Amino acid sequence: MKKSLIILGLFLVTISAIAQRDALYSQFMFNRLVINPAYTGSRDVFTMTLLNRYQWVGLGQGAPRTLTFSAQTPLRNENIGVGLYAYADQTGPFTDVGFMANYAYRVRLFNGQLSLGVQAGFNQVNIDWDAIEMRDGDDPVAFTKPENKLQPDANFGIYYYTKSYYVGISSKQLFESQYGKVELDNGTSAYATLARHFYGIAGMALPLGDKVVLRPGMMLRYTENAPLNMDLNVSVLLNKLLWLGVSYRTNRNAITSKNAVVFMVELNLTENWRLGYSYDTYLTEMQTYSQGSHEIMISYDLNLFKPRMLTPRYF
Repeated sequence: MKKSLIILGLFLVTISAIAQRDALYSQFMFNRLVINPAYTGSRDVFTMTLLNRYQWVGLGQGAPRTLTFSAQTPLRNENIGVGLYAYADQTGPFTDVGFMANYAYRVRLFNGQLSLGVQAGFNQVNIDWDAIEMRDGDDPVAFTKPENKLQPDANFGIYYYTKSYYVGISSKQLFESQYGKVELDNGTSAYATLARHFYGIAGMALPLGDKVVLRPGMMLRYTENAPLNMDLNVSVLLNKLLWLGVSYRTNRNAITSKNAVVFMVELNLTENWRLGYSYDTYLTEMQTYSQGSHEIMISYDLNLFKPRMLTPRYF
């Protein structure tokens, strides 16, 4: 499998290709900022979230790992939300790092809030060429070793939410930046392109009593020339302290299908601190080679504007 990861990476670098490279998150419903910039500030508190994902545990050093930090807050002008997030996504010899600044403007519409958001920043795809063994000694990539360059990037999103439901759409990698560009002897060039990703999210909260809240949700992911992928999830909040959830995810691409069932738990430790964990188990041949994927999330909320009355937040 490690060799397969390297071969796939070389394929993206050595031919003109469209790269699906957005990191995968099982607990996206607890931190939508990394998917949709219009979510920025919608919690009405200052929020910091750290998420660490270990994917395909048991496959060795080439298995993907993603670390993400995000922070967001509304301003005194409650129509405006600002934030940032930084990430490092590593798969074999490839490391994708980036930093994005967020801005969202929201207005009251009907019984909820309509928010428009943008993210702008930079990312860089780094390749550890010393970790790659070339099959062909005269491969132009082996001699050229494309320079790792910082690239600008931008994302856009729309998010509408009320106390009981939300819907949103967003697009990422708007600039479709190129990386790993190589000038060949015949005068042509080869490179990979960061493909534009599209997301749709929706969900609701259904109180089943004073101490139980049911929260179904879904997310759609689409990239040009790739199958539509989907997450369907449902979680239940018990006594305002404990979220228990399960999710079914399709994750198809041109090469493999890695459908998975995800089990999730989130604990409200205090009024400020939240701790979440998820475990992915695969429904395909991946289960034979992998011990699943683990994701750990910790989040801190702080009300910077004490006079502002806050209602219970389920999203």
